[in-house]
Amino acid sequence: MAKEITPIDLKHYDVVLKPVITEKSTLVAEYNQVVFKVANHATKPQIKAAVEALFSVSVLSVNTMVQKGKTKRWRGKEYRRSDEKKAVVTLADGDRIDVTTGI
Repeated sequence: MAKEITPIDLKHYDVVLKPVITEKSTLVAEYNQVVFKVANHATKPQIKAAVEALFSVSVLSVNTMVQKGKTKRWRGKEYRRSDEKKAVVTLADGDRIDVTTGI
């Protein structure tokens, strides 16, 4: 029989927004970690479930950080950038995520 394909819950796409590709995030890839921009309301268990469902990997731990928005000026008027939440996901040995390909 053919292998059954379980459908991915669409709410996982609302949790993990995009991978963060910076010099620092590529350096932590050496330690089997991947950095994602996630929704501000996402919790660590939600992030873990979303990454495991979307990429078919096993997650050991999730560390999150909130980057507060900066106050900037444009044409003499001040505005504030919105806050961002990032998650550093540690994968089990042998699991890899290629962030250059899409979900």
